[in-house]
Amino acid sequence: MKFSLSLAFLLFVFTSCEIDEPPARRTTRPVTKYPSQATAQYPVQPQPFPSEIQPAPPMTPVEPPQESVAVAASPAAAPKADYQYGIPVPGKPGFVHSPYSPDKMTDVRGYAPGTEVKDPYTGKIFLVP
Repeated sequence: MKFSLSLAFLLFVFTSCEIDEPPARRTTRPVTKYPSQATAQYPVQPQPFPSEIQPAPPMTPVEPPQESVAVAASPAAAPKADYQYGIPVPGKPGFVHSPYSPDKMTDVRGYAPGTEVKDPYTGKIFLVP
């Protein structure tokens, strides 16, 4: 019985083995050739335009009324001289200490010097140094 089992096992092993096939060969694909623009079947035709095209009249500047100029220069708008400047943080370019909250830093990267910036902690406005 042992002999028949070992013979059956060997027969099974030999029949289940496969012969390795060689790797598939790479084939090159043909390059697609598109027809050139010169051989187009239907050429593009120019659109007809009217022969008389009137240019738009030049725009004349309109001056604002004198009352609106007086309203724009009202004393309610505070000049920049009334705001305090932020204090630059040493070793960290683009960061300042606000004059209203000196213990916290404010990021002012991307702002030009002299620009009004709102302190995110107090809501007050100061100038970028």
